[in-house]
Amino acid sequence: MKTVFFTGKGGVGKSTLSATLAWQLAEKGFRVLAVSIDPAHNLGDIYGKKLSFKKKKFSEHLYLQEINLEKAADEYVKANMNLMREIYGYLQSFNMDKYFSILKYSPGIEEYAALTALEKILTSERENFDYIVFDTPPTGLTLHIFALPGITLSWLERLIKIRQEILKKRYTIHNIRGKYEAKGVPLVYDEKDDNVIKKLYELQERYSLVLSLLQGKNNAVSVVFNPDYLSLKESQRLLTGLSDLGLPVQGAFNNKMTEKSGEIAEMVEETLKKDHSSLTIQRVPYRADSMQEGYKLPCDITLPFL
Repeated sequence: MKTVFFTGKGGVGKSTLSATLAWQLAEKGFRVLAVSIDPAHNLGDIYGKKLSFKKKKFSEHLYLQEINLEKAADEYVKANMNLMREIYGYLQSFNMDKYFSILKYSPGIEEYAALTALEKILTSERENFDYIVFDTPPTGLTLHIFALPGITLSWLERLIKIRQEILKKRYTIHNIRGKYEAKGVPLVYDEKDDNVIKKLYELQERYSLVLSLLQGKNNAVSVVFNPDYLSLKESQRLLTGLSDLGLPVQGAFNNKMTEKSGEIAEMVEETLKKDHSSLTIQRVPYRADSMQEGYKLPCDITLPFL
């Protein structure tokens, strides 16, 4: 399975190009899943279908899916509430529900919810499709999502060490004073019996897999921009961020080209290539009929990766 992420500033045409590529690959006989994780969700509008988190068949080889980040955040919080209740049952008297009810408004929850949904798709659909094409949110949120697996793995490594120290200290106290129980729930002293550390190891395995998929040779990130100054500046930040995260950029698209934009398009492309000399840029013409009834997806687009 190969994955392609279309990234860039809001409004540059990521949805249209991701839909185009998905359509082209499916027409060639590949099994393709097109997924929108952009809150704007234009993918369904492009194909004329009402989409949801459950994938929907569009043609013989093409399926479509949208991730509702707000709903994903609610599900993420609920799943963690249930996990905390299971692991820390002896803390029920502290009325944890009060704190979890506002957790979904915390910074980073939307990014973790998106990452959890992304992980679910990458792991559950690996055998079902040849390609998964993602339409992503604007630059900032996308970079946060891409950064989370590596950041989380660093935290998990520290948390596992802390938990191991806790278990060692419990074991020492147990040998001195005997087994301690709080509210009738026995505290464990061995990793194989400790639900917390088992969960930490499980998360470590899951996020390691996601990171390996994102950084692997079967993943491609494509940067989409327009021939204008604001798009240039955001594309520069995006390319720098992707490089810092070790993610493979497999080409860029100068989208919405017109006859009048040649000069500024040259400037934008030359500026991007100054710091990224190997970047392959393909120009995509602007289509004035793109919203008319019967409109077909724009043009053939190519990636060295495919």
